[in-house]
Amino acid sequence: MRSRAETGNGREPGDVESGRAASSWADPAGYSELGGQPARWKRAYPGVLFGSLIGIKRSLAELGAWLMTFGAFGLFAIALLDSALIPLPSGPDLIMITLSAVNPARMPLYALAATAGSTIGCTVLYLIARRAGEGALRRVSPEKRERIQSLLGRYDMLAVMTTAVLPPPFPFKPFVLGAGVFKLKTARFVLAIFIGRAIRFLFEGWLAIEFGEDAFRIVKDHGGKVLIAVCAILLVVLAVGLYRQRLRRSRVAAADEASSAQ
Repeated sequence: MRSRAETGNGREPGDVESGRAASSWADPAGYSELGGQPARWKRAYPGVLFGSLIGIKRSLAELGAWLMTFGAFGLFAIALLDSALIPLPSGPDLIMITLSAVNPARMPLYALAATAGSTIGCTVLYLIARRAGEGALRRVSPEKRERIQSLLGRYDMLAVMTTAVLPPPFPFKPFVLGAGVFKLKTARFVLAIFIGRAIRFLFEGWLAIEFGEDAFRIVKDHGGKVLIAVCAILLVVLAVGLYRQRLRRSRVAAADEASSAQ
């Protein structure tokens, strides 16, 4: 049996090995004492991170599947979470189509639940951005930020409503953040989100009734074009309505001026 003196430092051989291992884990430079090799935690970190991300994604998928069992209430929760920067892998669009295909009679209820949840979630994000200011758009490129500000300044709530209709992968979140940063009025923002999301989810529900679960593939492949056409038609109808309302007011004002002149 070797003595403590034979180890050269007054420790057992096992103590020497454990001391080396401990120094390799605690080495601030990320290198062990054995040949300058990277410490084990440095080599293992990418795998640990990847595994953690997969675990989070799996947990979110399980949460979405569990919420789906609650029907309209679950769809409301999924839409709220998805709009408030906690996206679930399934997403409200797929759940909306699946539930509507299984139970077409409840499609309007599902559309209302998804619209309400999405509106609340977007409003939460909007209020956070309104309070945070320019910092909320730090991940948005300056060019895109200027474009969002220009669209909001020119079209106001119509810009938000139109983008709220478009399905993924359209980048909708920057418009929500921009509406908060650039101080779009809260009531107009909420109304724009509600109308836009209602159009989107009703359209998806109708597709689910007509085509079943294939509706999600249709939305993914062609839904953007169809919804853009729907938005264009709605904008034309809205513009005509506003023009008629302004024309009516001008006629009333002209009649009042004529009566007062007499």
